[in-house]
Amino acid sequence: MRAQPTKNRDMRTVLVIDDNPAVGTALDLLFGLREIRTLHAATPADGLALLARERVVLVVQDMNFSADTTSGEEGVALFRALRAKYADLPIVLLTAWTRLETAVELVKAGAADYLSKPWDDHKLVATVENLLELAEATREVARFRDERRRRRKALADQYDLRGLVFASAATERVVELACQVARADVPVLITGPNGEGKERIAEIVQANSAFRSGPFVTVNCGALPSELIEAELFGAEPGAYTGAASKAREGRFEMADGGTLFLDEIGNLPLAGQAKLLRVLESGQFERLGSSRTRTVKVRVISATNADLPALIRDGRFREDLYYRLNVIELRLPPLAERGDDVLPLAEHFLAGAARLDAGARAALLAHAWPGNVRELKNAIQRAQLLCSEGVITARDLGLTLARASAARGSPEV
Repeated sequence: MRAQPTKNRDMRTVLVIDDNPAVGTALDLLFGLREIRTLHAATPADGLALLARERVVLVVQDMNFSADTTSGEEGVALFRALRAKYADLPIVLLTAWTRLETAVELVKAGAADYLSKPWDDHKLVATVENLLELAEATREVARFRDERRRRRKALADQYDLRGLVFASAATERVVELACQVARADVPVLITGPNGEGKERIAEIVQANSAFRSGPFVTVNCGALPSELIEAELFGAEPGAYTGAASKAREGRFEMADGGTLFLDEIGNLPLAGQAKLLRVLESGQFERLGSSRTRTVKVRVISATNADLPALIRDGRFREDLYYRLNVIELRLPPLAERGDDVLPLAEHFLAGAARLDAGARAALLAHAWPGNVRELKNAIQRAQLLCSEGVITARDLGLTLARASAARGSPEV
């Protein structure tokens, strides 16, 4: 055996398993010209032994090893043994006698290619080079994913992530920044489309802040009539407005004193409420509706919106000074379409082991555009779980075809 010097010897090593020493010598010379290291084993047993101690990227195997044998059964047995122990190892079949049907069956079973003896040097080298490049790309992807997995574990070990499920680099960046800014007593603005889980990011900021032992109070500014938002936020005295209760009403700022107030859909806050909110952010002071008594609170404010706040400012519907006060730190949560690596982990999380996804369902989930983001994914999984048979979810159970067609026609994102 002769090995050519190369900077990446371990990364470009091919194992030739063939009982003919001349084949090993010829391929050693041929591959050596391309700085590919070649190992040679004369028997299947020797080949498996070499694989156990050498880092091999690709195997070129013969189909017959005993004299006067042309059935290819030995090659089939070797292929199956290799596939059983090294599921991702590319294997090229090389033989002069085996029936074509046998080789085709093995290619269907996962063999990378099939070449006849005598081989064409150019074709063989092209096949091997392509497979080596593909193997290197696959290793890079695996290394990248391993690194991301280590980073996620390090984040989870250092911070309280509130059980957030994610795998994408985009979500990781948002979570990492949320944890970094959590200890700073400054307002945080979380932006992104509806259905993305912006409240979960707010919970992470709260859980890792100096306010973590205090209350976490949520207000959806888009779910309240404009005339009630001020009373909801700042409280109201009896009779302060039409329909007011006969007792004083405590506002959300008072409820959140010593903790965090999460203002969702902040773009829907009316201008009068914006002025009061700006004052609270600057001084911690406010008055209930119908009262002249000034109250003081210590509250961390986190706001969220799917609206274009700069556009609202240009239209005169949002105060510019409030925008800059809220936007000391912005956390932008991308749509699920930009976080493809999150889709399957989230789907498995929503299933909670109650059913499993078959290959078709996984492919459908990854192909879908998810205009409704995480909320749409959760609903799709819950529906599929009810419709599936024997605990196995198929692409048909997910019912995503119509939604995907609608998205292709240009339906707007939710």
